Parts: sequence; C-alpha cells; structure tokens
Amino acid sequence: MRNFSFLGWPIVTGVLIAVILLQFFPNLLAPPVTTVEIKETQLPTNLIGQGLGNGPVSYSDAVQKAAPAVVNIYSSKKVEEKDNEARANDPLFRRFYENGDQPQRQRVRSSLGSGVIINSQGYIITNNHVIAEADSIIIALHDGREAEASVIGMDPETDLAILKIKMNNLPTITLSPSENLRVGDVVLAIGNPFGVGQTVTMGIVSATGRNRLGLNTYEDFLQTDAAINPGNSGGALIDANGNLIGINTAIFSKTGGSQGIGFAIPSSLAKKVMADLIEHGRVIRGWLGIEGQELTPSLAESFDIEMTSGLIIAGVYRDSPAHKAGLQPGDIMVTLNGEPVDAYQSMLSVADLNPGDTLVVEYMRNGKKLNATVTVGERPPTKLN
Repeated sequence: MRNFSFLGWPIVTGVLIAVILLQFFPNLLAPPVTTVEIKETQLPTNLIGQGLGNGPVSYSDAVQKAAPAVVNIYSSKKVEEKDNEARANDPLFRRFYENGDQPQRQRVRSSLGSGVIINSQGYIITNNHVIAEADSIIIALHDGREAEASVIGMDPETDLAILKIKMNNLPTITLSPSENLRVGDVVLAIGNPFGVGQTVTMGIVSATGRNRLGLNTYEDFLQTDAAINPGNSGGALIDANGNLIGINTAIFSKTGGSQGIGFAIPSSLAKKVMADLIEHGRVIRGWLGIEGQELTPSLAESFDIEMTSGLIIAGVYRDSPAHKAGLQPGDIMVTLNGEPVDAYQSMLSVADLNPGDTLVVEYMRNGKKLNATVTVGERPPTKLN
C-alpha cells in the first residue's frame, strides 16, 4: 500500500498537468498542419467594375469613328497566257497557227485588299502588294460609293503605297502616334477579309518593334492577336478611341488563316512614307553607303575583342558618305551619335535622317577606337525583283 501511494502521486500529478495543458493548448496533440501564405486584396465596394485596366463594355464608338474611312480595294491585272502546248503541237491545230506561234489568250487576275482614307483630298494609304502591277484599281467606300483610283507612289521597301480618288465628302481617319503604344493595349483591326465585307476584330498589342521577319527591307512592326486574314492587308489597326495606329500588313500562319500573330506597320512610319510619296514621289532616306554584318560573339572572339554589340563594315561604296569619311572594310562600328550600334535598329535610325545631316561614328580599327564625322547622303533607289 505504501508502494502504491509512492507511485500514484506522480501519475496523478502528470495527468493533472496534461489536462491543464490541453485546456490551454488544445492543438498540442493535433497533427502538424502546413500553412500556405496567400496575399489577397479586394477592391473597395465603390470601385468594383471600375478598376484600373477595365475596358469599356463596347467599342462601337471607336468603330463608328474609324470604319467609314476604311475602304475595300479591288485590283485587276490583264495576264497573257499561252494556250495548251499539247494542243498547239497537235497537227490538227498547228495549221491554224501562223509561223508556229502558239495562240495566246487574255485573262484578268483579280485581288482584293483594304485601304484607309487619310484626308479629304482623297489620299488613301494601303499595302504595296495589294496594288502592285495592277492595271485597274477600284475603291469601294463604306457608304456604297465606288471610284477608280490612281497611284501616287509606291514604296516596296516598307510595303506601302498611296492612292488617290476624286470624290467629295470623304470620311477620314485620325492618326495617333504609335510610339505611345504599350504591350497589352486594346486594338481593333478593320478590313475586308476574304471579300466578305467590312469586318472588325479585336485583340491587344502583343509586341512592338518586331523586325528581322524577312517581309520588308525596313521592318518595325506592331504585333497583334486581332484576327487578320487575306483581304485585311492595307486596312486599319485602330486604338480603343478610334484613331489609326497601324496599317495591317501580314500574318504568320501555317494554314493561310489567322493564328493570332498578325503584323501592322506603325502609323508613325506610315506617316513619313506617305508624306514623302505625296510631296516627292519617292521616300527620302538617309544613307551611309556601307554593307554591314552584325557582330556576333563568335566573330568578336575571332577579332579578339571584348564587345557585345557592333556592326562590322563588310564593304564601302565608292564615293559614298562613309567612303568620304574614311571608313574602311573591316572597321567595326561601335556607336552612332553616342548610341550603341544595333545592326538592325541602327539601319532604321540612319534611314530616318535627312540627307545633309551629320553623324558621329565611333569605330574600332586594329584594336584602336577612332571617330569619324559622316555627312549623311540620300539612299539611292533599290531595284527589287
């Protein structure tokens, strides 16, 4: 009995301590729980539905503002075709052909596209490939009127062309600087896809400054996921306020239809091309007179130089601005007017200069950095196949 009393008190005491601990710490014997931390925020009730980034319920106001200035373009070209050679070589038919000439027949090759009326004078901007080599160009307006267009100027290097029609009370569109665009901005594409009639599609700006696509000589495309299909070429890409921000030009597609990757020429570039074609009949671009190759890490290693960007001068045209400034093949251009040289963007920057402007070129020759002041010339016309 004494032994039981000796052992019982510690047991009772332990039980009492355990009961007290469980009362104050009920989760003491519960299995461990993994806590997931999540940060959340809620808009105040008065801001629900009005948060930053929320667009309007409808873009009809923007469409009504811009759509009347977007036109359908129907171009046609007469093509001479030789008749079936097998028939022409058949003795029964050969006697009808004089001097062995094969018969020729004429057919009309038609294409369609879109354009945008820029001002009340009747100037229309579109893609060069929409009207290239066309014998006849018919413009169909949104209000049902039609007119024959004349070609004012063409610039295959940006794939832009300017047409003109003679008509009164023309609807026009307002341009907006494309430099202000941001990735994620809402855009609308207006055109005549597949000839079904004027159509509006919506998307966002997917990217800006797209180049090296192999589409044009000068590329600075806006990329959008707004549906662009054959027939949309030359049509308008507008912002949510109905202002023109680009000319729809091309799609990236494996099927020929829209796959969410479309390209538009930004309005700022289109504006310069349009002004030059109307005023001068050609696009005036700055020119240095060099042929260059981008400096890659492997080329930099072969030259034994530590540079991450630059342009290797592969050739210099005789009597060109670069030649007169003393630049030579093998020189590596490092900066232009203090800005690091990027093989493609620098070409666009030089093209934007006016003939007669001066440009300070920093370059490397035999491991030494040198400077040259180049007086920019006018880029001669390029013969395209």
